[in-house]
Amino acid sequence: MPNSPSDRSAAPRRVTVQRKGPLLVEGPVEVELEDGSVVTSDRFRVALCTCRRSRRYPWCDTSHRDRA
Repeated sequence: MPNSPSDRSAAPRRVTVQRKGPLLVEGPVEVELEDGSVVTSDRFRVALCTCRRSRRYPWCDTSHRDRA
């Protein structure tokens, strides 16, 4: 299984932290939620919600932005 924790030759995933925004993760990714369920995305980059306002949690839908 490529990119598994036991595969030391795999390139590390890049995670980009933004001050007032989501975590950007180079994909594809699997995200394990608090309840143990797993969601996946095969996109080349995903935005993970850190504010929990997203209607698509754990994926960011830009709900964190101030609305005018």
